[in-house]
Amino acid sequence: MTENDWLAEQFEENRTHLRTVAYRMLGSSSDADDAVQEAWLRLSRSGASDVKNLGGWLTTIVARVCLDMLRSRKSRREESFDAQVPEPAMSRENGTDPEHQALLADSVGLALLVVLETLGPAERVAFVLHDLFGMPFEEIAPIVGRSPAAARQLASRARRRVQGGGSVPDADLTRRREVVDAFLAASRGGDFGALLALLDPDVVLRADTAAVQMGAAREVRGADQVAETFSGRARAAQPALVNGAPGLVWVQHGRPRTVFDFTIAGGKIVAIKLLADPDRLRQLDLAIRDER
Repeated sequence: MTENDWLAEQFEENRTHLRTVAYRMLGSSSDADDAVQEAWLRLSRSGASDVKNLGGWLTTIVARVCLDMLRSRKSRREESFDAQVPEPAMSRENGTDPEHQALLADSVGLALLVVLETLGPAERVAFVLHDLFGMPFEEIAPIVGRSPAAARQLASRARRRVQGGGSVPDADLTRRREVVDAFLAASRGGDFGALLALLDPDVVLRADTAAVQMGAAREVRGADQVAETFSGRARAAQPALVNGAPGLVWVQHGRPRTVFDFTIAGGKIVAIKLLADPDRLRQLDLAIRDER
């Protein structure tokens, strides 16, 4: 076996872990894949066969790549929708094995990723590496370019934001379906009060570029404003499963035009995403539910 073959074998053994680290940091499956691929390129160029802890070395490389990506994302004048909002789940068509999908579903709540999006790049990296993966601050410090004490402070600030962000999503599928169905009924019926009762006070509605071009606002914040947006509308929407989670879909001429993706925590809707980009819709696993 050549050195490159051995490195490739070791890399594949660590791929699932590396992708999970990257996904937690970036909230995007495509960006996570890019980060992992960059780690492989650096490994193949480095000839790191003499590294004693190759798994730890690769985790550090992925973390640095993710930090660069987060900083680049933050510095853009206008971020893309994918950069602003974490993806709801892995598509069954992207080649990810079921075991890895289950790992991501169990370990990465969408609501947690929503809160992580509010953190600065260094805070996010420090929090993810320490609180979610147990990396010591002595190893995190050189990644974020701070002292161990400063890295600890970054993680501490991030932890307070996460703990105060209602980041634990509802796991009960039946309860989530009830909330979405009640939202659809209130929207169709123009029941403003019922909509308010279902929405978290700080709920955020975001739309991708395609949905904005169809007339949606890019971002709406607050229960009153979101309730006003939907009151008396969504009449053509239908209940659906979006990557296995309760959501809504608007179908026109037999094709999905807009998907409503919900994040629900504490029995309240904390985030709604309107997805209309055709390429992205094709990647979703959509199943219309019977309303009877």
